[in-house]
Amino acid sequence: MKAVIKRKRSKGLEYKDVPVPKLGLRDVLIKVHIASICGTDVHVYDWTRWAQYRLTLPRILGHEFVGHVTKIGGEVTHVKVGDRVSAESHITCGHCYQCQNDNAEVCRNFQLLGMDRDGSFAEFLVLPEHVIWKNNPNIPDEWATIQEPFGNAVDTVLAEDVSAKKVLILGAGPIGLFATGIAKACGASLIIVSDPNNYRLAISKKMGAHIAINPRKKDVVQTVLDATKNIGVDVALEFSGSTQALNQGFKTITPGGRISILGIYERRVNIDLNKDIIFKKIRIYGITGRKIFSTWHKTSRFLSSGIVDPSPVITHRFALKDYEKGMKLMKDGKCGKVILNV
Repeated sequence: MKAVIKRKRSKGLEYKDVPVPKLGLRDVLIKVHIASICGTDVHVYDWTRWAQYRLTLPRILGHEFVGHVTKIGGEVTHVKVGDRVSAESHITCGHCYQCQNDNAEVCRNFQLLGMDRDGSFAEFLVLPEHVIWKNNPNIPDEWATIQEPFGNAVDTVLAEDVSAKKVLILGAGPIGLFATGIAKACGASLIIVSDPNNYRLAISKKMGAHIAINPRKKDVVQTVLDATKNIGVDVALEFSGSTQALNQGFKTITPGGRISILGIYERRVNIDLNKDIIFKKIRIYGITGRKIFSTWHKTSRFLSSGIVDPSPVITHRFALKDYEKGMKLMKDGKCGKVILNV
């Protein structure tokens, strides 16, 4: 089969013939239809310090996909050949303390698809049955492939209720853009999006942003305070991984508000705990992955009902062999979500 694989400890990937993966007794073999590129894949492509520390080579990349089951192991009970599926990318153990206490997204022994085991940038993919998600037939393939990152946005937005709340979204990458649509669908009264990328700010308006701020041109804190009559926002959602953006979030949250943080930071972050958190009574949520599988149910309903239309975020489509074009667009920030037809 054809696959996009990382074999060398240097920048770049390769499009190669590799063996079809072997099937275990509790596994399913999936023919991949569409995979989508995540920022994590770009880190591996660039061979950043994080990727060098995190990845064991060789590795087929990719963890966002939709496909259909072509073969099942002898002990598979709930998935059948022909099912159109996606999957939870955190392959959990099911027996650690976290898994047994409804926190499987932070499983102590999890493997990450496309990082710890071969992923979805390939014609075929093998996964254990317990992470398989059967797709709603009303969700088209291009939407089904983005359910994993969409679920990150769901949990970030809905860590608490946002109805009638004023919301600041920091970072308009694909997940921040999905979050904009989710906040709108859930009744946020004011949605402000900040990002230095004008291309993505334009998409944020299509997804429901009332105000779009380029922090290179406007003071984010002052703009937010002006828009809220010096009250500040009830909710800040941080997706960028920028220390400056994070601090802007703390500065603009009204006392008693909350912040959800999905962004990943390359360096340690300095925060004024007394002034920005303790004396303001701020609630902080760290978001990682999705609730397994309650968030998938929410995601499926958002998409199958049409309450949130992710189409404006899906901007580019390439064949799997043309993955380099997608990587370049991601690095240049001249895209929303990039999908690969397999």
